[in-house]
Amino acid sequence: MTTAETSPWAPLRRPVFRMLWVAVLAGNVGTWMQTVGAQWLVVGEPRAATWVSLVQFATMIPVLLLALPSGALADTFDRRRLLLAVQLALFGVGAVLTVLTALGLMPPPLLLVFTFLLGAGQALTLPTWQAVIPEVVPREELPSASSLGAVNTNLARSAGPAVAGLLVAHIGSAAVFGLNALSYAVFAVALLLWRRKPQTPASHPEHLGSALRAGGRYVRYSPTVRRLLGRVILFVLPGSVIWGLLPVVAHQELGMGASGYGILLAALGVGAIAGALIMPRIRETVGPNRLIVAAGALYGLALIVVALVPDVYAVTAVLLVAGLAWMTLVSRMNASLQLFLPNWVRARGFAIYQVVFAGGQAFGALLWGQVAGLAGLRVAYLAAAGLMLAGTVTVLWWPVREQDGTGRGPAVYWAEPHLMLEPHLDEGPVLVTAVYRVDDANVDAFREAMERLRGSRLRTGATRWGLFRDGEDPARFVEVYQVPTWAEHLRQHEGRLTEQDQRAEQKATALARGPAEVTHLLPADYAH
Repeated sequence: MTTAETSPWAPLRRPVFRMLWVAVLAGNVGTWMQTVGAQWLVVGEPRAATWVSLVQFATMIPVLLLALPSGALADTFDRRRLLLAVQLALFGVGAVLTVLTALGLMPPPLLLVFTFLLGAGQALTLPTWQAVIPEVVPREELPSASSLGAVNTNLARSAGPAVAGLLVAHIGSAAVFGLNALSYAVFAVALLLWRRKPQTPASHPEHLGSALRAGGRYVRYSPTVRRLLGRVILFVLPGSVIWGLLPVVAHQELGMGASGYGILLAALGVGAIAGALIMPRIRETVGPNRLIVAAGALYGLALIVVALVPDVYAVTAVLLVAGLAWMTLVSRMNASLQLFLPNWVRARGFAIYQVVFAGGQAFGALLWGQVAGLAGLRVAYLAAAGLMLAGTVTVLWWPVREQDGTGRGPAVYWAEPHLMLEPHLDEGPVLVTAVYRVDDANVDAFREAMERLRGSRLRTGATRWGLFRDGEDPARFVEVYQVPTWAEHLRQHEGRLTEQDQRAEQKATALARGPAEVTHLLPADYAH
């Protein structure tokens, strides 16, 4: 029997997570209703495939532009207040969109502008919400919370399009836009009811610019994060053909109306929910690389069926399979990222994840829309299927590792620096040196250990790193790394390092004759 600790539903037993999860569900339902309403508003226009793909593009492109600043803001300011401000702004935008549409004043170009604004709100919301999850559930429940996030998205994907299809068919798109605006109000109320635990303010809060650079450095020098992001883009770019062109398939190939389109999207959602229900068993029995192969193969075959079999029942059936494959892979990558990222950079890491994810969807939708416009829907779907299967094969050369969150907690183990000079926090650059003495028998192992330590230094604040050997004294090794400012170096002392970083440093130190002698060099023109 599944225990509360291992149950996929365990996080819902926590009142705060449950309340926010329901509020996010309302928002996701509204978002999917908005997408259906906007796409169906332009599906009768000339060059419908282009307009429909542009709606998807306008929805996702803001993530490319705003997700990184949003992640930096979420790692710097109060996450609850940031979410609340964004939801109130989205409510205002949604209300104006509703009124103008009801008055018949919503031509396609203006619709794209409003779609962009709502997408911008989503770009500000997503990384912040992902960073909040570890605050309200314990680490051992994060994989279940990630799966519940996928359940949330796909419940919305099932219910939202179906409801939107009925509303568009009987009332019009304005009703859909109005309900979407109300969904933002629901999320805002939940945030007002959440009494977030007081957070210890950072000793040296980051400026937006330095926070963005620090987040970028972390991802650049983290092979694990880069590999996870690579797997996401290889799956999402070809997979986006369904989200971008399904309205056209429903309208032109299957002869379905708005309600029928809602049913097709609901099939994707139901398949994804089924995948979420079996995710605990999949995590226990299927490794990440086998899952990548299975999900890619199933999704690719589903695309081929959509391209070659213009039958409502066949397409609906394979969309169930595609939804399952999409959910299992994306949820697995999402959970791995949540378990791996340390708290200080979690929102920024997820912002970059959202950039990759949304970029794959946005540019994929644009790409497949253009291919469909030039060569037809069948060619677009078959080309996407080929790219999906080719990307899946690359797992042979670019596998991913299982993540369980071990060693990712903060570790404050560096001694506090004591300087005769008192530098300003913005003073820099700062050059840190660490001198080790290493016996000849340990030199090769020491170099290897220091190469692993290099990644730790660069992920947590250093911009340059080097290891040098004294020509006059071969047993003397000097590690040198440069940090942009004194405040950035103090952040390394005060919580950026993890338990894995500590173990890497202990391994290097164990190969030397003793602890390193550390010095901090300030610019020569610094005035005391």
